[in-house]
Amino acid sequence: MTQTATTTAPPNGVTATTATSHDKAIGEESLAPQQTRIMDPWSYLFAWLGGCVSIGTFTVGSGLVGTLNLLQTFVAIAIGCTVIGLALMINGRAGHIYGIPFMVQARSSFGFAGTRLPALVRSVPAIVWYGFQSWIGAGALNLVAETLFGYSNIWLFFIGFQFLQIGLSVLGFHGIKWLENIGSVFIIGALVYMFISVINKYGAEISANLINVEGTWGAPFWGATMLFLGVYSTMMLNVSDYSRELQKRVGPLRQVAIYANSILPATLFMGLIGLMVSGATGEVDPIKVFSSAVDNKFLLIITLLFIVFAQVTTNILNNVVPPAYALMDIFKLKFKTSAVLVGLLAFATFPWMLVRDESAAGLNLFIQTYSAFLGPIFAILVVDFYAIRRQKLDLDKLYDETGPYAGINPAAVIATVIGVISALTFSGISWYASLIPAGLSYYLLMQYLPAARRFAS
Repeated sequence: MTQTATTTAPPNGVTATTATSHDKAIGEESLAPQQTRIMDPWSYLFAWLGGCVSIGTFTVGSGLVGTLNLLQTFVAIAIGCTVIGLALMINGRAGHIYGIPFMVQARSSFGFAGTRLPALVRSVPAIVWYGFQSWIGAGALNLVAETLFGYSNIWLFFIGFQFLQIGLSVLGFHGIKWLENIGSVFIIGALVYMFISVINKYGAEISANLINVEGTWGAPFWGATMLFLGVYSTMMLNVSDYSRELQKRVGPLRQVAIYANSILPATLFMGLIGLMVSGATGEVDPIKVFSSAVDNKFLLIITLLFIVFAQVTTNILNNVVPPAYALMDIFKLKFKTSAVLVGLLAFATFPWMLVRDESAAGLNLFIQTYSAFLGPIFAILVVDFYAIRRQKLDLDKLYDETGPYAGINPAAVIATVIGVISALTFSGISWYASLIPAGLSYYLLMQYLPAARRFAS
């Protein structure tokens, strides 16, 4: 049984109990329960498709050179994306049924004050990827200008590109919907073209270095599945931010199909392109990789513009909304203000340091490390919703700052620590290793820790 919203939310949607069913205006984002669902199944699929063309996936693929062969990388990506699809559906149920965002969903398990922990864990990777991908997009724009006009100034393009994204981000989910829907066809076409171009140009090197090599099906293989999964482990945490926009008539199995059919193609193309080109040339800078794979100037420009567009679609969906919602919840800000602050914070991530050749291994370590924190929180959210609440949430309590969920739930904090220790112990598969220890300890603590009992109501 789901609960129904009745009262009106204030503009910033932070302290309200419920939301009305009026049509949501452009840029009007609220933490109150979402009544108006603006995405049908196709819009939702296109949104995820556009949002998952991540240069981070390319970098992960590049980092597997010398470890896995082409077939093993393909299978690793397929396994990772299957887990992603299931995880997104499972954790997104709360948002889809009740219309609540991640920050509200986490209140029943972590408490109102305790949600600062998952907010921080989710926001830091988002802002880092935001800055990283903005620098990649600026590099592509700079190369376009250099190719066409002989002008080069990457700092100017970086600053301008970042402010363009900030301007688009304040449009909220209406802007996301149309940006992703329009761009998805272009993105798929460009990915197919680049994939074919890479094979045509480096076929001999790919055969020698990636096909006719043994690789391994052991621990490094399973670690690779975790890396590809880890790129999206941030979205698995806050998937309710997106599923609350999906029409309620879309069932769980169809949701899994939507996630898989959007994430798998983008991940396969980007991961395999990164592996193939880096294996053939030793180059890990995506701008240099794509420009070296295309000989025709016109097609080079199209390819570079694709890179730019892909950074916009990914950043707006995945790297702006989660930290913006966190700022709305913690500091009682409006969405537009929060979106602007997130864009400005991305400048402070020093992304020009992350794109250097020697940074590929560091980015993989970064993914493993933050996945060690994201996995336990994911497990806690799932156990709380399915095992503790039996999929029944009391919205009045979730929006009552002085109610039973006030403060910090010690069970969630302790379970997170246990999960992180387990994940760091098995760092190569950190996300997987954290799930059972965190989920089981949270369930037991909710049953037997006196200080946590009020959160079980």
